Amino acid sequence: MTDDRIDGLYREHRAAILAYLVRRAAAPEDAADLLAETFIVALRRPEHVPDGAAARLWLFGVARRVLANHHRGVRRRDAAVERLAAVLRIQAAAAPPAAADMIAMRQQLAGLAPDDRELLTLIAWDGLTPTEAAHVLDINPATARARLMRARRRLRASLDRSDGEEADARAHGPAEAPRVSLDAPASS
Repeated sequence: MTDDRIDGLYREHRAAILAYLVRRAAAPEDAADLLAETFIVALRRPEHVPDGAAARLWLFGVARRVLANHHRGVRRRDAAVERLAAVLRIQAAAAPPAAADMIAMRQQLAGLAPDDRELLTLIAWDGLTPTEAAHVLDINPATARARLMRARRRLRASLDRSDGEEADARAHGPAEAPRVSLDAPASS
């Protein structure tokens, strides 16, 4: 079969095949792409295209299979989008603290010894177990657990002091400037 024959089939049957696809596609704008795919099959398999009136029916059959493949692809894509949305919901729920909280936490961590800070962040931020963190830091797991306990205690104490200072500042409000009366002259 020559390209001229496929061109002739396209001119003769495209309106009917397009109408078929428009009525069945979820989005009418997909129909033109599906029509192109239908005729690409005819171009790639010219030996399968029957002669005469049977060619029209063959094109409808190809269009039906192309449409079925399209629907399967849409379902796969929608399922992938749902899986991604579920993953993103989980990640959003486990998102790191807000920027202000992160800054405050970094300030508290900065007050710790570098080894304590590294051990805490490997476990809390990077999700390592104490044994895994010990391996990264090249220390004994028992040593890591003991350091972790002390580092947590120090950080907790630092956070408690910080919370106490914040509560104190909220309770007493900002320091007031001395009041000066504008009515009476200042004494010298």
